[in-house]
Amino acid sequence: MSAWLPTAPCTPQACVEAPAAVRARTVPRAVLRLTAVLLLLLAGIALTPLGGRIPASLVRRWCRWIVRAAGVRVRITGAAAPTGGLLLVANHISWLDIPLLAAVRPARMLAKTEVRHWPVAGALAARGGTLFIDRDRLRALPDTVARIAGALREGAAVAAFPEGSTWCGRAQGTFRRAVFQAALDAGVPVQPVRIGYRLSGGRATTAPAYVGDDTLLASLWRVATARGLIAEVEVRNPVPPSAGPDRRTLARAAQPPDTTAPAWTHTVLVA
Repeated sequence: MSAWLPTAPCTPQACVEAPAAVRARTVPRAVLRLTAVLLLLLAGIALTPLGGRIPASLVRRWCRWIVRAAGVRVRITGAAAPTGGLLLVANHISWLDIPLLAAVRPARMLAKTEVRHWPVAGALAARGGTLFIDRDRLRALPDTVARIAGALREGAAVAAFPEGSTWCGRAQGTFRRAVFQAALDAGVPVQPVRIGYRLSGGRATTAPAYVGDDTLLASLWRVATARGLIAEVEVRNPVPPSAGPDRRTLARAAQPPDTTAPAWTHTVLVA
């Protein structure tokens, strides 16, 4: 991996909240949850040939179902995402962030090439129009930015995690600037989204985090066996391309001020 790539200091050992002891009666529930997630993903793969004929409202509902099937409640607050070309950007904590962003507005995801090889979800991402980026080939970055700008000009929404790496949620990374150049080139707004995870008692938790050398299976099991997880998604006001003369200014305008203590107001959905 290139030394120039963004990395987070977060590791499962240092940052991820140790799960409580899993009781015997919890195991069947966790298995049922993961089975439900798998079935929903398989249903999504089966329906991808329909493409744009699937109503956006149904796609958003299906994404919420995936998160709910994993045992996580969803709270989405704030502004509604506009139609037309749009760059959706969010902080990145967990694999759950992907369906949560799509629950705000269905979009073509920008993802690392490794995601293509994830079981089931990788096939769904590829068939769903995901724009894959090879992070080890920095020379390919201008072509990736051009492809994103092309999709935005065609009126599509593109979702990205500009930190370039997952963080545990107690800390966050700086938004990298390259993807914002695509929004400037296409002349479309940026929709900032802030994601956080809490327990039903209100305390922030890192249990859903997928960081460092963590495995997808370990993260899935932590989420499925957890109790009272809530995903909180704040959709902030769109940032017009005129908000900054360059990608650096636009990235700063879209950067969440603090992902550790969100102020959630104007709830529009609780699932």
